[in-house]
Amino acid sequence: MTNLSAIAIICTLTPSPAASSSELLAKHVLGQLELHSVTTSSLRVVDHDVKRGVQVDMGDGDAWPAIREQILAADILVLSTPIWMGHPCSVAQQVMERLDADLSETDAQGRPIMYGKVATVAVVGNEDGAHKTIADMMQALNDIGFTLPAQGGTYWVGEAMQTLDYKDLEKVPDPVASTNAGLARNAAYLARFLSENNYPAS
Repeated sequence: MTNLSAIAIICTLTPSPAASSSELLAKHVLGQLELHSVTTSSLRVVDHDVKRGVQVDMGDGDAWPAIREQILAADILVLSTPIWMGHPCSVAQQVMERLDADLSETDAQGRPIMYGKVATVAVVGNEDGAHKTIADMMQALNDIGFTLPAQGGTYWVGEAMQTLDYKDLEKVPDPVASTNAGLARNAAYLARFLSENNYPAS
């Protein structure tokens, strides 16, 4: 069986070590991936000095190149973001802007550099907009060259205008747990397939 790895890029607005619902949902997805022999890791973008811009390296101590290397080394990307005002949070948008530079980066066979990598999306919030947020992130990830598995998005949305967060729940709701399991199963299957059957060279 092909060894796989996954990284969760967590786009919470909350720096460590404070609790984060986006991180917790990502950890639940990573836990499911581990059941399929996937080695996992994660990081919060806000804990790093990621510069604004659309280049691979914005210079002046930019932390993005090191994060990008971790994404390039992984077979599966789990992008986790909260909803703010019905949209992906600003950190998630910043990640997409930085990944935009890879539209022009290619591998040794002339393929876009993210070809052969699988991307999934996890969303939390206490307002409507989960499907739109997943759609926005998946469209951007697909444009960059990631491949999306069937049912590759998961989310939890609490009651509107209330204060209950995902991290406050006593247990993972059954529908979310089932969705996480399906996402992980499909992502691992697809990543394993692509690791042996990447897209044709340009």
